[in-house]
Amino acid sequence: MKINHKLLAALLVSGAPFAIAQESDADATASTTEPAVEEMLVTGQRSQVELLHEYSGGQVARGGRAGLLGNLDFLDAPFSGTAYTASLAAAQQAESVGDVLQNDPVVRVAKGFGNFQEVYILRGFPVYSDDITLNGVYGILPRQFVAAELVERVEVFRGANAFLNGAAPGGSGIGGTVNLVPKRAPSGGVKRLTAGYESDSQYQTALDLGHRFGEDETWGVRVNAVRRDGETAIEDQERELNVFSLGTDYAGERFRFTADFGYQDNHVDAPLPQVTPLGEIPQVPEAGRNFGQPWTYSDEKQTFGVVRGELDVNDSVKVWLAGGARSGEEINLLANPKSDVDGNLSSSRFDNTREDDVISLDGGMELTFNTGSVNHTLVFSASSVELESKNAFAFYLTPFTSNLYDPAVVTPPQDNIFPGGELSDPLLTEKTKNESLALAYTAALLDERLLATLGLRHQSITTNTFDYNDGSELSGYDASEVTPALGLVWKASENLSFYGNYAESLQPGSVVPAMSGGVVISNAGEVIDPLTGEQVELGVKYDAGAFATTLSAFTLERANTIVVDQRVTPSGRQENKGIEVSVFGEPADGIRLIGGATYLQSELTRTQDGINQGNSPIGVPELQANVNLEWDVVAATGLTLEARLVYTDSQYANAENTVELDSWQRFDLGARYTTAIKSQPITLRARLDNVFDEDYWASTGGFPGANYLILGNPRTVSVSASIDF
Repeated sequence: MKINHKLLAALLVSGAPFAIAQESDADATASTTEPAVEEMLVTGQRSQVELLHEYSGGQVARGGRAGLLGNLDFLDAPFSGTAYTASLAAAQQAESVGDVLQNDPVVRVAKGFGNFQEVYILRGFPVYSDDITLNGVYGILPRQFVAAELVERVEVFRGANAFLNGAAPGGSGIGGTVNLVPKRAPSGGVKRLTAGYESDSQYQTALDLGHRFGEDETWGVRVNAVRRDGETAIEDQERELNVFSLGTDYAGERFRFTADFGYQDNHVDAPLPQVTPLGEIPQVPEAGRNFGQPWTYSDEKQTFGVVRGELDVNDSVKVWLAGGARSGEEINLLANPKSDVDGNLSSSRFDNTREDDVISLDGGMELTFNTGSVNHTLVFSASSVELESKNAFAFYLTPFTSNLYDPAVVTPPQDNIFPGGELSDPLLTEKTKNESLALAYTAALLDERLLATLGLRHQSITTNTFDYNDGSELSGYDASEVTPALGLVWKASENLSFYGNYAESLQPGSVVPAMSGGVVISNAGEVIDPLTGEQVELGVKYDAGAFATTLSAFTLERANTIVVDQRVTPSGRQENKGIEVSVFGEPADGIRLIGGATYLQSELTRTQDGINQGNSPIGVPELQANVNLEWDVVAATGLTLEARLVYTDSQYANAENTVELDSWQRFDLGARYTTAIKSQPITLRARLDNVFDEDYWASTGGFPGANYLILGNPRTVSVSASIDF
């Protein structure tokens, strides 16, 4: 099935004024499923805890977190973003945060370098899953995969955000970030049991319990437990997932508080590996065929928690404090192959273990006051993230062969090992501490029709690395940087706003290696200062009451390092210029849509010795577009039908721009039916992803400089039934 991408983009953009958005699962089923979370629309003081209302249709919220500025209505924010709801995730039977983000026209989901970590590509730059935040706190989410059942909101922030959030500890997040909000108890409570099945033989059971109590239901408790087990739609690949979360919140008049605890155990046997091409791209194999080795696996266990509270000291002063922690361990046995154009594979066994301990803090104060007709808001914030990571590996130097289209099972290599530490007892290999202080000032002028925000964040980054085998310190890094930001919003009317911003990205620097690309480096051991990038963005937002749309244009530059006269210097640049349009809402009863498109031109504007200068970076498509439609069938009360189309343009797979992936499109269908049996509300759901069973390379890269290929998922059937009791 081939689609003209220019035609598709024109269709999405021209159809924007008639856009529709999905209802929440609660709205779709009236009173037969989970009631919506009781939320307070934030006005005046910007809350760090309270959520914004769901927008018409329930699929998207009216806004989300903008870092230290708190939760902002989308018309008041000088930035672009979308906050997806738990109702959307439930309706689509989403299993992970990545599944929810499949609806966003700016985001593409890839995989991490060397493992099976979800990576989110925003505005052409990666965001690692361990660089996203939980309730605004960095570093405490499971590193490779986050189950969708854990979250109330998946909030996408588009663009440079070092001022708002601080530098991501893993060094990604240049083109945007994601914040997750844990589930909260809804007004009226919830008691729901869900059972499901996914092809080929993956079974799921989920329990969701929530209750509010106390005067005016100010206290809430929410418990979620999930288990998935069995073979997936990929041949011989098995996944076992166990998830538990406990959350509580207090919604008082002057004091608001949330505390959330989670545990996730994610194990995958015979995971489908990434493939690194040796020159030309090999023909796409059958999507359901597993060319990995049956003895490979990935295992991740994570325990994490976050607490956030805010207090209105008086009508003008508010203080908040948040903290989180994570303790996790990972064990992987991998064999990611390289492939020639004919599909001949060469792989090596690689074992690794990792243990992480993270503590993250965030606090601040907000002061509001008036002088004449001008309203002022002053925010001071401080944050800290500390990580200690233990790592060990064993690299088996003897390669083995197979074939992409006719895979062969081999005996796991046992000798010719290059070790790094003891796999059973890894030593401390990395210690990182990120600290920052930020100040933001917002002036509301002309009857609050003009909002001007100025801000600065001072970030200090300290990193120490240690030897895998004896624990001795190898190198150290201690540097700081100031990142400014400017945002303007002109509210031309109650439902139309124009906005613009200048913001900077920030990446931790690095220790210069002894050799790069075969060249001996004369300044080896020197610490490169943090790398900054600049963003300028202009846009317009329109809220018609039942539907809304955002149109933006931006330029985003990222700094790189290059080698000049045998010295590593921070002189390289990459520039991404783009136009984005997104729509959501419910302009007609029973018809909903999420959609949009991104047009992106990406260029290496400064490179080492001018090599590949002017070329496009690896893995950045020029056009990507989404449209997700839902329709409540009038003739069949309780029945809702859904269709989703995802399109991604071709992508270069090498820096020379001589090899590229073909464009691809995927078509998904879904349906749900709500009814009641003996007064017990029941929701039945069915979904067919990749309806036409398209075989395609979904992405290349996902880690700077890498060009590994990720195979798209095969046709997958999912069914589930939920009963409220």
